[in-house]
Amino acid sequence: MTHYSAIASAQAAKKASLQDLKQRNQNTATNSTASTEPTAGSSEEQKNPVTVAFEQNSHWRRNLAELQPELFKKLGRGQSPEILWIGCADSRCPETTILGLQPGDIFCHRNIANILVPTDLNSLSVIQYAVQYLKVKHIIVCGHTSCGGIAAALANKKLGLIDTWLMPLRHLRAQNSKMLEALPEKERSLKMVDLNVRRSVAVLMENPVVMEAMIERGLQLHGVIYDVGSGELNELDIAEDEEIVEERKKAFKVEE
Repeated sequence: MTHYSAIASAQAAKKASLQDLKQRNQNTATNSTASTEPTAGSSEEQKNPVTVAFEQNSHWRRNLAELQPELFKKLGRGQSPEILWIGCADSRCPETTILGLQPGDIFCHRNIANILVPTDLNSLSVIQYAVQYLKVKHIIVCGHTSCGGIAAALANKKLGLIDTWLMPLRHLRAQNSKMLEALPEKERSLKMVDLNVRRSVAVLMENPVVMEAMIERGLQLHGVIYDVGSGELNELDIAEDEEIVEERKKAFKVEE
């Protein structure tokens, strides 16, 4: 995929150790599951999921420390991720797992439906810190299939507070209503995911901190869609004509 060599290189470099670690964790999970199966007459059908999570953490850190003895010491001294990931809070979309990377490789911001607006102080703070201070080389905006936020924006049911958060998606829906209504339901949802990712990338391109980093040190932006049903990650073509880029610079580039 375009501009994805940095991610691919990181994946290749760690592939062998990750495969070993995954196998160990799979074995651990199997043993843990077996140990938590209820016995005859037991009043507890299964362990508390938080208890299981802490047990898995113990196995995970010991296995990882054995494979890479210096990793946790290195992480304790600081972080230098090359990627900022902006994604959905959906439990099926864990960025480090999706990319086959490790702790310290990705700085991330997640919210419902991976929405970016130019006035959200939460996301703006993450973006500025990642770009200006951590000097990330790539920003990935990731949408995904079967997104609940997208489904809500395409429906008209009153949900409460979240309706305010989903307003940017409803604007996208209104702006593209004729095209969306002409599509079958499944394709309509996927198209909204696509439009939402592209809109968030556009918000990033208008961010002065991001714009400056793109011009001065080659920061690269990526729009991707993750298929939760297959695990496949696909990159969108977000290339623009030079004329559009120059017009954006005139309008949004700021100087001291």
